[in-house]
Amino acid sequence: MSRISGVRRLKTSHGASGNVPEYGVECAKEIAVYMQQLNDWGPNVFKIHELSKGHALTSIAYSLLHQRGLLKTFEIPPHQLITYLLHLEHHYRENPYHNQIHAADVAQSMHVLISSPALKDVFTDIEVLAAIMAGAMHDVDHPGFTNQYLINSNSELAIMYNDESVLEQHHLAVAFKLLQESNCDFLSGLSKKQRQTFRKIVIDMVLATDMSKHMSLLADLKTMVEAKKVSGSHALELDKYNDRIQVLQSMIHLADLSNPTKPIELYRCWNERICEEYWRQGDREKDLGLEISPMCDRTNVTLEKSQVGFIDYIVHPIFETWADLVYPHAQNILDQLEENRNWYQARIPEETESARDEGVVDGGATSKQEKNISADHLSEEDIENV
Repeated sequence: MSRISGVRRLKTSHGASGNVPEYGVECAKEIAVYMQQLNDWGPNVFKIHELSKGHALTSIAYSLLHQRGLLKTFEIPPHQLITYLLHLEHHYRENPYHNQIHAADVAQSMHVLISSPALKDVFTDIEVLAAIMAGAMHDVDHPGFTNQYLINSNSELAIMYNDESVLEQHHLAVAFKLLQESNCDFLSGLSKKQRQTFRKIVIDMVLATDMSKHMSLLADLKTMVEAKKVSGSHALELDKYNDRIQVLQSMIHLADLSNPTKPIELYRCWNERICEEYWRQGDREKDLGLEISPMCDRTNVTLEKSQVGFIDYIVHPIFETWADLVYPHAQNILDQLEENRNWYQARIPEETESARDEGVVDGGATSKQEKNISADHLSEEDIENV
């Protein structure tokens, strides 16, 4: 396919000569304080976006790869990397949630997860490069609608990808097509085999961000915990590629779901954004006469209750399993998750709590929407709608 839907030419390109700014793009000097937190769980990516003048993804991804010495290892031309990242940014839409700030957040979360002492020296340099870039690429050109909506509305993307991981396949197509744009091939210094390895890892990881894969990823992670082996240095032994890619797939899924594990002020901001995006989809579904997807009806959702259910049924089980795998190095993440859950639990409206006991909400039977976001009622079908 010579033409990929959604790919647009960027008018400006990063010059091939001259000094490279410290963070890849010109930033306000105040950004240094926030960039020093890139090795921590939950830096303020919104502030970084502001202080980088709208370039959160480029500044964070460039800084992470530079910090890890990967530009030197793979002879990555800085100007080409920056040009690619700027093109990638340009192809993230201005959605409330699925935008370049989310991509920057996932890439940074991947960096922290892969830095766990339990994973020391487990992954090769090419796997680390691919993992961070997979985070940066994983939602490019996201339209702000779920896979299920695209399928139900007979969208061109659903037709093109035969209803299978529609968004994820599109993100990959756009991300790799951009490598062919002028001055964007930052992988030019890699051997053919290295490029093939990079591509395979990124594809395997991005496809794992399809929420319909959640239950199987969780089951595989639990199996790995039961069978895990550690070396004398307490690092996991993952000698086979299949084991390493399974962990990498779990990591990008964790990074993609990590909002509830971040400091409460960041979590609340992300929550407001995803709700607005879901509600826009619900409005569109209503206009088209389609059944409104779970969590997408702005008139029939208790936000606080939905978050408690999301944490209990989706986020906590997989992060708890991850913590078992890298024990004891993720306890701080679980602690923050529990704190955030309690924050939302304490704010569930009293009438909703009492109505739940009586099976009544707002004077009527508990709605399908409310059931779909309750920890006790979420089904795999509901998960696929996320």
